[in-house]
Amino acid sequence: MKKRIVVAITGASGAIYAKLLLEKLQQLSSQTDQVAIVMSDNAKQVWQFELDNDDYQKIPFKFYAKTDFMAPFASGSARFDTMVIIPCSMGTLGRIASGVSDDLVTRAADVILKERRRLILVARDMPFNLIHIRNMQTVTEAGGIICPAVPSYYSKPQTIEDVAMTVVNRVIDLIGLDNESYRWNEE
Repeated sequence: MKKRIVVAITGASGAIYAKLLLEKLQQLSSQTDQVAIVMSDNAKQVWQFELDNDDYQKIPFKFYAKTDFMAPFASGSARFDTMVIIPCSMGTLGRIASGVSDDLVTRAADVILKERRRLILVARDMPFNLIHIRNMQTVTEAGGIICPAVPSYYSKPQTIEDVAMTVVNRVIDLIGLDNESYRWNEE
């Protein structure tokens, strides 16, 4: 069955992760039914600052405003099966952990959790304080997956994009899409 995916992009540093995920989802479009995007104003500023472009405007998926509570995935009846927040700020994580649904990102995350669907938070901050850790624990106990933006190096990445792609490939695996990527000790 094809996936219906919500991608939320917050203002945390790490726009490269969002960029690479959206590009990969375009490549894997035969496995998706729908990809919807929510991007905060801060995320747009961070993207422009870190990547020196506004190429997010060229992404062919449908964008929803952070205040659009009429977006289909604001309700469990829409049957989106996966939500990825990439990068996920600690503020967003904290609001999700506390059940505060004050915008479309946190409302959609709440819906995904209440419907027992897959929520993947690509946390992009460090070091963690005890509040961060407890929020991660709360979201994990509620059924979410904390996937920190911690790259691996055993594939011997050569560029910044290669390094970031190690995280994105893990996210693709967590979504449940078929993806060719480096696999430890496989030929």
